[in-house]
Formats: sequence, C-alpha cells, structure tokens
Amino acid sequence: MKHAVITGGNKGIGLEVCRLFVAADYRVSVIARDFTGFEFRQHENVNCIVYDLSNVAGLGALCDSFDDVGVLINNAGILQTLTYDEYSDEARDYSLNLNLVSPIALTQLLADKLKASHGRVVNNASIAGQIGHPDIWYAAAKAGLINATKSFSKAFDGAVIVNAVAPSPTETEMLNNIPEHRQRSFLNNTISGRFATAKEVAETIFWLATASPDYINGSCLDINNGSFPR
Repeated sequence: MKHAVITGGNKGIGLEVCRLFVAADYRVSVIARDFTGFEFRQHENVNCIVYDLSNVAGLGALCDSFDDVGVLINNAGILQTLTYDEYSDEARDYSLNLNLVSPIALTQLLADKLKASHGRVVNNASIAGQIGHPDIWYAAAKAGLINATKSFSKAFDGAVIVNAVAPSPTETEMLNNIPEHRQRSFLNNTISGRFATAKEVAETIFWLATASPDYINGSCLDINNGSFPR
C-alpha cells in the first residue's frame, strides 16, 4: 500500500486531498495541529500526527518515523490579516516557517524515501506568490515555494516529480481572512464569477501526485479561473 504524507490534511483543501487518497486505498499520514472533528481520526489507514509545522527543529525526528513515503503534499499554510507594517518578528517567523521553511525542510528530509519510490511532491502555493498580497510575508513565502518547486525538480533530476498549484481564493475558512471588498474584486476578475471549491483544488493536487505525466515536472498549475491570465 502506497504511503502519502499530507500536511494540513485535517480541513479545507487538505481534507479534500485526504479524502481522495483514502478512496484510492493509500496509507495516509496527516500532519496537523488539531484533529477535532476529523472524519478519518479512527480510520485504519490514516495516521493522525499532532504537530505544529512551524517547529522546524523537530521535523527531522518526525520524518525519521516514516518507513517509506511515496507522496508528499505540502498543503499546510497560514494567511494572517496583517499588513507589512503590522508584523511582529514572531508573526513574521511563524509565517515563513509554516509557509516556506517547513515544506522545503520536509522535502529535503524525505528526499531519500521519495527517491526510493520514484515519488512525487505537490506544493500548495497561491496566486499571492505571483501577484503579491497585503500579507507580505505570506506572499513572499508562497513565491518562494513556487521557486523551491522548480529548484527541487531540477535537483532531483527526475527521480522525484515535484510540482505546485497556485489557487486564487478558495471556499475554505481562510476566505474569512480576506476583506469583503477584496473578495468582490477577485470575483469580478474571474470568468465564472465564483471562487474555486476546495474539491477542485484537491483534485488538481491529487492528479499531480498520482496520474500526471512525468514530463510535467517543476511546474506550477494556475487555478484562478482567468483572474491572472498569463
């Protein structure tokens, strides 16, 4: 049974990703801070790991606990309702550690296990990493994650397939952190006049993690319904 590791797989996009891997008969390890109400808490093929991914120092021991890894989904992230001039050093470091340092560290620490299974990594980035955002450290971290996707794909030289997605605002609880006027602005720029659903983003992540051609490597798939055409 193949093993998928999903960060932030307890809710939102991560939960939808988890559902897809469970349905596909994967053994799934979900890393999150809280599993209250998590529907797979007692599932025989799901391992719930309570861990704060901003604690980068402990990631080595965490990764050592995995015997094998075929898929790594770096999904966990945080958007803070802070502008550049409101950030404390603590808030900045937390954002960077969770949104950027942790995904890079996990990929590095699990590299040998991923190579052994010709595995795949999918990073959940954001349109914010492409166009900027009032939460400047979030945007910078997501831009860095897109770059890390490309860098790792080259470093692994095809032994591990590494891709990313860059969704625009999605119907999850994180949407509550976006002011209403900015939500309206995004909607006005989309073709369909709506936000993406978590399931739509998850299905794209799952495809990249399981079924996309190997030639799609080092790519970042835009999921923004025409709001950032390029």
